Amino acid sequence: MTGKPHNKPRVPPGQTQTGKFPVLDLGIRPLFDPVRWRFTVNGLAARPMELDWTAFQALPRVRAQADFHCVTGWSRLDVDWGGVAMAELARLAQPLPEARFVVAWCADGYTTNLPLAEALAANVLLADTLDGQPLPLEHGGPVRLVVPDLYAWKSAKFLTGLTFLAQDQPGYWEQRGYHNHGDPWTEERYG
Repeated sequence: MTGKPHNKPRVPPGQTQTGKFPVLDLGIRPLFDPVRWRFTVNGLAARPMELDWTAFQALPRVRAQADFHCVTGWSRLDVDWGGVAMAELARLAQPLPEARFVVAWCADGYTTNLPLAEALAANVLLADTLDGQPLPLEHGGPVRLVVPDLYAWKSAKFLTGLTFLAQDQPGYWEQRGYHNHGDPWTEERYG
């Protein structure tokens, strides 16, 4: 798995490359308890599921090197993520034909929305490692959605579930004036 596979510049307009990995969140960092943690997939799915930590860790694994672009103006290139491909999870859950969107929801109350077609891109994953180590809490551990082709607010931290929907349902920042899509190359920052 690799980053953005097209002829656009790696660093989008209005972004500055950084070697740091700034931490932004809602100010709530839910502690991870591997015994109680659950990941739920529901909505318009033929095979809704609830996975505990052991079952999630047993899913097929991928590694991805992807660029990461924050709406605040920084980009970090070649971030090394590991986890479960979103397409693999969807293959298991089998979204129904009428499912056109997915909402990611998180342990801190955060949500974000994606068109299902973009969520199933080859470079989208549910990351639980960063640089070969367990994903740290400050970067969204134990599991973070990683959507390299969109601004990082779509890469939801503390991920605990996905809901497949027929209609779009704007998430936390989308309801507060951020663009519903979030393409860094067209600077879709605000709605």
